[in-house]
Amino acid sequence: MTAADPAEPAQPGPADTFAAVRERVLALHPGDEEGRMLHSLGLRTAGKFYAFATGADVIVKLPAARVAELVASGAGSPCETKPGRPMREWVQLPVRDADSCLTSVLEARAFVLSVLGARA
Repeated sequence: MTAADPAEPAQPGPADTFAAVRERVLALHPGDEEGRMLHSLGLRTAGKFYAFATGADVIVKLPAARVAELVASGAGSPCETKPGRPMREWVQLPVRDADSCLTSVLEARAFVLSVLGARA
């Protein structure tokens, strides 16, 4: 079969995968909301963003030490809204599959809730 063969099922792209994960997270946590962050559709809980997608990556909010670990291991890259200015608690991860994307998004959600709980 060739890529143009209509009998061959299309593989979901990163945006499709994140959209499916986003719907799953909202079903699990109906109090969470969708919203725009840096021109992308993302997820927030208690008014605080914890994940959004851009291109082939999902960007999640995690503790700075965890971000450094992911970047050092090569699993992720720094999230830079301006060149050379990484956001300390945000990491850019490639969207490999729905399960790994969901795991990262839920880890980010738990971190944001832990920070909010610490401030309460």
